[in-house]
Amino acid sequence: MRRGADWRATLEDDVLSHSDPATGLPVGPRAPRMTTAADTVGYTADELLARVLASLDDDKAEDVVQIDLRGRSDVADYMVICCGRSSRQVAAISEKLADRLKQEFRLSCKMEGKETGDWVLIDTGDVIVHVFRPEVREFYQLEKMWLPSGADASHV
Repeated sequence: MRRGADWRATLEDDVLSHSDPATGLPVGPRAPRMTTAADTVGYTADELLARVLASLDDDKAEDVVQIDLRGRSDVADYMVICCGRSSRQVAAISEKLADRLKQEFRLSCKMEGKETGDWVLIDTGDVIVHVFRPEVREFYQLEKMWLPSGADASHV
């Protein structure tokens, strides 16, 4: 699932199909091209997840948990929850992740909470990432809310 892919138009979709030979004016739009979400954005949710996990590993995020949301939520395909040791590290992990995704996937992420550094939410569309300070993560216990009952978190 790629949220927002339906409304994204490519430049090709906006180009008119041909010109009238007599006037040189555009005649009409070309027929829409059938595309999948992966064609439109150039990557899959699994590729995005792999890059998110690699970025978190590079920046020494701790206690990384990956939750598969496919078939359980329309919000995203995956959720990743992790910790930073301090507010400064939480903000740095989040900022570097957003920068890497922008450079490598041309993806502008929505980010909330970076100013305080207690809990930063990064919404990439297909993967939602929560970066917590350990005390805040313990308080909210998102894993318990999203994991099926009796399931153990899959730590990466």
